[in-house]
Amino acid sequence: MTGNESAIGHGARPERQTLWSNARIATLDPSKVGLGIIESGAILARGGRIEWVGEMADVTQTMQSDSVLNDLGGRWVTPALIDCHTHIVHGGNRAREFEMRLAGATYEEIARAGGGIVSSVKATNALSVDELVSESLPRLDTLLAEGVSTVEIKSGYGLNIDAELRMLRAARRLQELRPVRIVTSWLAAHATPVEYRGRNGDYITDVVLPGLDLAHMEGLVDAVDGFCEGIAFSPEEIARVFDHARALGVRVKLHAEQLSDLGGAKLAASYGALSADHLEYLDADGGAAMAASGTVAVLLPGAFYAIRETRKPPVAALRQAGTRIAVATDCNPGTSPLTSLLLAMNMAATLFGLTVEECLAGTTREAARALGLLGETGTLEVGKSADLAIWNIDSPAELVYRIGFNPLAGRIFKGEGKSL
Repeated sequence: MTGNESAIGHGARPERQTLWSNARIATLDPSKVGLGIIESGAILARGGRIEWVGEMADVTQTMQSDSVLNDLGGRWVTPALIDCHTHIVHGGNRAREFEMRLAGATYEEIARAGGGIVSSVKATNALSVDELVSESLPRLDTLLAEGVSTVEIKSGYGLNIDAELRMLRAARRLQELRPVRIVTSWLAAHATPVEYRGRNGDYITDVVLPGLDLAHMEGLVDAVDGFCEGIAFSPEEIARVFDHARALGVRVKLHAEQLSDLGGAKLAASYGALSADHLEYLDADGGAAMAASGTVAVLLPGAFYAIRETRKPPVAALRQAGTRIAVATDCNPGTSPLTSLLLAMNMAATLFGLTVEECLAGTTREAARALGLLGETGTLEVGKSADLAIWNIDSPAELVYRIGFNPLAGRIFKGEGKSL
């Protein structure tokens, strides 16, 4: 063999096979028990795709003579992490509202007073695509530094067609500037701008639907989202948006049951939604409908923590129903200014009672499922993208247990990367 290059995460050239060996691997393969652990394993990839994963003793059966070699020294390897719910493209911040909440104001009170989502609109509208990219890159880089390979980014802070399009153009640009997979969601139905207050239907007619058409024509939309809540849009109004998305052939997802139970999750499930997110006030019927439709429950402990919510998502009921559970940061300027998926896992375990296995699956396999990407990434299986996170840990539980500590040793995206 030639080119024995042992630096962690040395990238593969497309024409050559790359081997990562001497590793403990949590494959998250759903056909295996638990995390799908291989105690003494190796991974082979070529052209950004996994060609083989298995026991070290068997690797020579498939390895070629000119493979690029990477000895990981017994380190752990997991699928690269996936943040399946973020709002990282926006202008400004809402630190002042943080102070208001500390003084006792509720999320709903702040929103009804003109704060909340609407307060981010002015700052976002003032920025060009380039400026939005510049503001968003530090947030993205922080996620990538924790082994994240895939990030979902929503619009929703423009609330007019031009600004919503700029947000999604910025999201697409981020993918050109960093080795990351960006998935976009059209979230114009996030809030009603001041000029449409009390006229949600007109806003949907004038902005949400025609803007979606334009975004779809420009190739900016991977999914359509909405905020179904008393301070946002009713189930009937969301249904109009989802009907339009269905006509365009675009999958849907929904912010649902965060502050009250309006039946949003059940509505989302009826459209075969990829996910319903938040879910603190989800009822048994909604959870059962999600399980039946394959709609993933995306839990967002950062928002729960930041707004000091007291009602927890019904995790036991979700488990009983067989609903898939994912975990995400909900990184946004107001209610979850969180750019750590590792901390989100710890919060999901500590605040919501998720197990280590649920947290790790929720930020890899189930997060991929929530984005419609399970065939591409989220597990370490033959044929999938070679998206790996390499960790300096003694057990996978450390990724959930530690607070404020990042043990990432290497990040591989589509077969390429370097040690950190």
